[in-house]
Amino acid sequence: MFLVTGATGNVGSEVVSHLLQQGAPVRAFSRSGRPRTDSAEPFAGDLNAPSSVAAALDGVRGIFLLPGYQRLPETLARCAEAGVERVVLLSSSSIPGGERTNAVTRYMMESEEAVRASGLAWTFLRPCAFASNALQWKDQLAAGDVIRAPFPHVRQATLDPYDIGAVAALALTSPGHEGRAYALSGPEPLLPEERVRILGEVLGRKLVFAGQTDEEARAEMSAQMPAQYVAAFFRFYVDGTLDESPVRPAVEQLTGRPPRTFRTWATEHAGAFR
Repeated sequence: MFLVTGATGNVGSEVVSHLLQQGAPVRAFSRSGRPRTDSAEPFAGDLNAPSSVAAALDGVRGIFLLPGYQRLPETLARCAEAGVERVVLLSSSSIPGGERTNAVTRYMMESEEAVRASGLAWTFLRPCAFASNALQWKDQLAAGDVIRAPFPHVRQATLDPYDIGAVAALALTSPGHEGRAYALSGPEPLLPEERVRILGEVLGRKLVFAGQTDEEARAEMSAQMPAQYVAAFFRFYVDGTLDESPVRPAVEQLTGRPPRTFRTWATEHAGAFR
């Protein structure tokens, strides 16, 4: 049995799907307890409560874990006590050379440190930006054909969560991945304007991209998230401490096929924008 946390999210649902394709039994852990597929065993719980996770561990030998939750060392101790053998942690591309003063990097670092200290076999996945981040444009698309977005000059080799799910399932079900940290990316570095153009072509709409100024972006982001996270993203993408443009080989090396393109992701998820 494999426990997948965040099982209803963009990444967790892909991990569930890939495990099921391999014929593995899956317990889908989420706040709602309603997985996206009827083939997984649903389990409602809270990652901030170690006792909640412990209740889901019966028969579990591997867990896909999201980062940044409270009392993570206690949760991992419960996993070890229950006989869990390995943890695959969703981490971040900001870890190598990252700054602990950056709030996003710090909670990722602390999550990795907790997993290392747990004594469990571990694999870290360090993806760059997700292709599914484009879903944040849904409201703008419902209102018209202009997409406004921050950091217009930042290229990212955006990664389809499908590929994260494929690598996670592989690391959970096959040997040889213990103690490894995999840097994951998509196949091409794209500007926001290029992603908007591709999405428009997929939807059959002539979309217009309007890059936000840093002042506009800061104001909008400050209304949506705590100040320390706004500062973290500005440190990444304005100060340039994080470069997510390099194309990494790990997806192809591990799965035997190239990572999927943003166009593929957009085509498969076009219905979400209509």
